[in-house]
Amino acid sequence: MKKQHPHKPRSTRPAPAGKGRRPAVKKRREAAPQWPMRLNKYLAHAGIASRREADELIRNGMVTVNGQTVTEMGFKVQPTDQVRFGGELIRPEKKVYILLNKPKNYITTTKDERNRKTVMELVKEPARKYRIFPVGRLDRKTTGVLLLTNDGDLAKKLTHPKHKVEKLYHVVLDRNLKQQDLQKIREGLKLADGMIYVDDASYVKGAPHSEVGIKIHSGRNRIVRRIFEHLGYDVKKLDRVMFAGLTKKGLERGHWRHLTEKEVNYLKML
Repeated sequence: MKKQHPHKPRSTRPAPAGKGRRPAVKKRREAAPQWPMRLNKYLAHAGIASRREADELIRNGMVTVNGQTVTEMGFKVQPTDQVRFGGELIRPEKKVYILLNKPKNYITTTKDERNRKTVMELVKEPARKYRIFPVGRLDRKTTGVLLLTNDGDLAKKLTHPKHKVEKLYHVVLDRNLKQQDLQKIREGLKLADGMIYVDDASYVKGAPHSEVGIKIHSGRNRIVRRIFEHLGYDVKKLDRVMFAGLTKKGLERGHWRHLTEKEVNYLKML
């Protein structure tokens, strides 16, 4: 999406993923596993962690191969080896990518010690077969686009600040947002944990000025809510309508679908 002048109000409707950004790519078949495989890659393929995180697990002696603790970086395993993490036998899995339209009152985590409802209850079918987990977080009251996968490397990439993955939110406030406050958001705000800059912000076209679209790439905790709370507004509804080019178009609240091959390739090229 071409970046528009930050002071020009516009519609918050996102463009289709990849539109106008790159030429079409040929569909790629997932390569067959190559053996022997590096242990960190094996752990990443099993959905345990990204390769970099897997290196830390190995370095800290948390992984065993055939009953022996392995701390050697670059250690390679065969498909017949028994690899365990936390005492549990693990196997590389087929990579799966799930797009969920998250409803309100679900926790974005794989389990909750207070027995609250989690998003995993909404994706029971793939969760039974694969060790999938949410990519990033949406707070309990926030709805909208949520990606779940067992691809640790892609999850790390999409949540790392240096990749500046864009998210688009539809915000409904308790009252109309003043023009001067909208201008403050566009120019950047100083919060308790530092300055925050948005990529764009505007009133939602055809809606009351209590409805605002905000595009941002920061992944800081509750950042959208905190922006408006800082200015004295109460966020009544917060819906993420786009994440990394993925939208919830055609997907009812609480429902999920597998990403298409085209969507997966697009995410890997970000």
